[in-house]
Amino acid sequence: MKKYAAEFFGTFWLVLGGCGSAVLAAAFPNVGIGLLGVALAFGLTVLTMAFAIGHISGCHLNPAVSLGLWAGGRFPAKELAPYIVAQVLGGIVAGGVLYLIASGKAGFDLSAGFASNGYGAHSPGGYSLFSALITEVVMTMMFLLVIMGATDKRAPNGLAPIAIGLCLTLIHLISIPVTNTSVNPARSTGVAVFVGDWALSQLWLFWVAPIIGGMLGATVYRFIGGKKE
Repeated sequence: MKKYAAEFFGTFWLVLGGCGSAVLAAAFPNVGIGLLGVALAFGLTVLTMAFAIGHISGCHLNPAVSLGLWAGGRFPAKELAPYIVAQVLGGIVAGGVLYLIASGKAGFDLSAGFASNGYGAHSPGGYSLFSALITEVVMTMMFLLVIMGATDKRAPNGLAPIAIGLCLTLIHLISIPVTNTSVNPARSTGVAVFVGDWALSQLWLFWVAPIIGGMLGATVYRFIGGKKE
């Protein structure tokens, strides 16, 4: 249960820190942190939690990561369901806390998006479903490639959290304009359940694409990073 609790609180922190920065601070009058700040916030949530709980649960914080690590031979199938449940619940509770904070401001409007992921009319840059699909698959693929490589026993000791956190920052710098960046079904679900409507109707993509991408990334790393006999 300690592992599942760690995944719950880790994912809670990722959604509260990342989506919270987007909802509360990105466009704050005069001193908003903007897209760069939001990208950094997401990376910092993973970096800090990797150091805090990596030794307890592995710090997946993401169903696509758990499934990718399983595909990469790094995670047992029997742990997948409880890990994913813990991650999704952590994301939803974080979304609820963020809602309680954000709704305390006059003029708050859930229809503005609440940091939800979307495509078409709900993409920040108006990108199509196809663009969103390719973006989420490729970005998650590269995320798992970095995770697998950085946590390989042959990699430098103790530096994996930095590489993984910076990778997530880079992913957000690239893809926030396209989908608002998911690469994480739990992150997407955590805010979409409060927006409802279009956010829930488009949520399928932000489960399917990251999972495909994660499993592809792990498979690629098994091919290029496999130990020589």
